Amino acid sequence: MDNKNRKEMIEKVKRLSPFEIKDELIHIAKKSQEKSTDQMLNAGRGNPNWTAATPRRAFFTLGQFAVDETQRVWCDGDLAGMPFKKGIYNRFKEYCKNNKDAGGIDLLEEVIEYGIREHGFEPDDWVFELVDAIIGDNYPVPDRMLVHIEKIVREYLIKEMGGDPKTDTHDIFAVEGGTAAMCYIFDSMKANGLMNEGDKIALMVPIFTPYLDIPKLPRYNFDVTYIYASEMNDKGRHTWQYPKEELDKLKDQSIKCLCVVNPSNPPSVAINEEGMDYLKQIVKEHNPDLMIVTDDVYGTFCDKFKSLMVTMPYNTLGVYSYSKYFGATGWRLGVIALAKDNVYNKRIANHSSQEKERIRIRYASLTNEVEKLSFIDRIVADSRQVALNHTAGLSTPQQVQMAIFSIFGMLNQGLKYKEKTKEICKQRKELLYENLIGLPLKNDSYSTNYYDEYDLLVWARMKYGEEFAQYLKTKRDSIEFLFELAEKHRIVLLNGSGFEGPSWSIRVSLANLYDEQYVEIGKGINELFDEYAKDWKNSKK
Repeated sequence: MDNKNRKEMIEKVKRLSPFEIKDELIHIAKKSQEKSTDQMLNAGRGNPNWTAATPRRAFFTLGQFAVDETQRVWCDGDLAGMPFKKGIYNRFKEYCKNNKDAGGIDLLEEVIEYGIREHGFEPDDWVFELVDAIIGDNYPVPDRMLVHIEKIVREYLIKEMGGDPKTDTHDIFAVEGGTAAMCYIFDSMKANGLMNEGDKIALMVPIFTPYLDIPKLPRYNFDVTYIYASEMNDKGRHTWQYPKEELDKLKDQSIKCLCVVNPSNPPSVAINEEGMDYLKQIVKEHNPDLMIVTDDVYGTFCDKFKSLMVTMPYNTLGVYSYSKYFGATGWRLGVIALAKDNVYNKRIANHSSQEKERIRIRYASLTNEVEKLSFIDRIVADSRQVALNHTAGLSTPQQVQMAIFSIFGMLNQGLKYKEKTKEICKQRKELLYENLIGLPLKNDSYSTNYYDEYDLLVWARMKYGEEFAQYLKTKRDSIEFLFELAEKHRIVLLNGSGFEGPSWSIRVSLANLYDEQYVEIGKGINELFDEYAKDWKNSKK
C-alpha cells in the first residue's frame, strides 16, 4: 500500500472501535502474507489459546450418564424419557465404579462429593439437578439460577474476588457471558429510573471499548466523566493506577454510576490497595449512593486482587466471565452478582410516587408486590422483556459446565491449573520484552500479564529522548504505526487510544499465540520503531 492510500485508509478508520480497526489490519496482514511465507500473527484477540480439558471431560461423561438415566425410564428407539430423582445418587456411584476409564470421571465424582461435603446438599437432589440440567429438558427454575449451582458458583466467585464465601450474601444471575451482562445491566438501570438520559456516569479508563460506546448511544446519551489511570513512576513509566486527583472527580454527587474493568483492559493491571482504600473513602464521605459496576473477568490471573464487589458490596454490582480463565469464550458463561443489601434497591425505593407507579406497571405481571422485587430479579425479567420472564435464565447445560468449572477451580488440581495459566502469560511477556530493546520489563504484583499496553511515547523518550517523542506526536500517527506493522510484519495489534488510553499506546494480547510467536512480535515492533527513529534522524539532516 502506498503512503497516499495508507493515509486515506487511516483517516477513514480513526473513529472506529479498535476491534473494527483490527479487521482492517487483518485484511492488510493477509494481503501481505500472500507475498511472503511468514505467518500472520494476530495478537489483537483476547481469547486464550488454552482450554481446561478435565472439566470438559467431566461434563461430557456426566452427559453420557444422564442420557443413560433418561433411557432407563423410557427407551423406544431414539425416544427416551426424563430423568428420575429417587436413588439417582446411588446409580451415579455405580456408574462411576463401572466406568473408571471414562474421561474426567474422577473430577466428576469429586464434583458430586464436594457439593455434599462442603454444602450439605442432599445427594439425590444434587445429582438430579445436574442430570436434569445437562439433559436440558426443562426451563431454568428458578429462572435466575438453579438452586445448588448458584451456591457453588457464588462460593467460587467470592473466593476468586478476594472475599469470604461464609459471610457473603450475593445473589447470582447466570448470563450469556460478560457481554450479555453489560447489556442487561444498562437496560435495567434505565428501565428502573436509576440512570436516565443525560445523567452523569464515570468511567475508569483505559477500559474495554463497549463501556465507552454504550453511554453514547441515543437511548442513553449519558454525560461521561473519565477517570484516567495516569499515574507515572519515578522513571516516567505508566503504573496504570489512578492518582488521587483523578479519583477526586467522584466527589461530584451528580455522578450516579461508576464503571470499572478491574484488572483493567488493556493495561491488565488491578487497582492497588492504596487506590482501593482512597476510592472507598471518597464514596463513603462524598458520594455514598454511587452505583458501581465492576467487570472482573481478569481477576483470576492477578496475584494481588480484591474486587470492589467484596470491598464495597453495598455499592457494587459485579460482572464475571469464565471465558478467559477456562478458555471458554464459546460457552458464553458469565454471572451478575449483587449483595442482598445494596444501593440499587435503595435508590429504587427512594423514587417519587409517580416514578414508582411507572415502574410498577412494568413488572405488574410478575408480582403484586413490585416494591419487594430486588434489582437483580428485575434484571432477570428485563433480560426477556418482562413478558417472557418465565423462560428467562441461562440454558441449564451451560449452568452445569459453569458448576464443574467452579468446583474444579477450587480443588488442588484447579489451583495448579491456575498457576500454569499465570505462568504462560508471564513467560510470553518476558519473551516479548526481551526483544523490545530499550524498554526493560517492569514487574508488578498487580499485573495479570494477560495483556500489555505499551506507550510508544514513553519508549521513545527512554530510547531516543524527548525530541524523538515530540517528532512522533507531531509528524507521525499511532494508527499508521499499526497499519505498517500489519503490512510489513504481518502483526496485528490494537490501538490503545480506542480504549481511551494514551494516544500512542498499543495493546498486545499475551494469551492467544504461542510462546515463540511473541519473540517475532517483539522483533517486529522493535524493527518498525527503529525505522521511525531512522526517519526522524534523517529529517534533521
